[in-house]
Amino acid sequence: SITKERTEIILQGTSSLDPSDPSAVWEEFEFKCKPGDVRRRPCLISPYHYRLDWLMWFAAFQTYEQNEWIIHLAGKLLAQDEGTLSLLATNPFAGRDPP
Repeated sequence: SITKERTEIILQGTSSLDPSDPSAVWEEFEFKCKPGDVRRRPCLISPYHYRLDWLMWFAAFQTYEQNEWIIHLAGKLLAQDEGTLSLLATNPFAGRDPP
């Protein structure tokens, strides 16, 4: 069955020194085929899926304790790991200090 609503995990980072500051600007890491920007043309690669994007969909149905790999993914993004960043469509911190 298919759900009527789709929960999404959104990964964001900020360059703000105080992430709790209401004026902190949070920027989203875009995935190649995961839903995101509604102005972007949908990705269609049927019958295949980008594995990370697919795993993110299923992880949204559970807690991070059930998907510990998300914590490792976030750590790799904070470290600006090139291999990890190559799995994403955009890196909002390219050419800048990491979040």
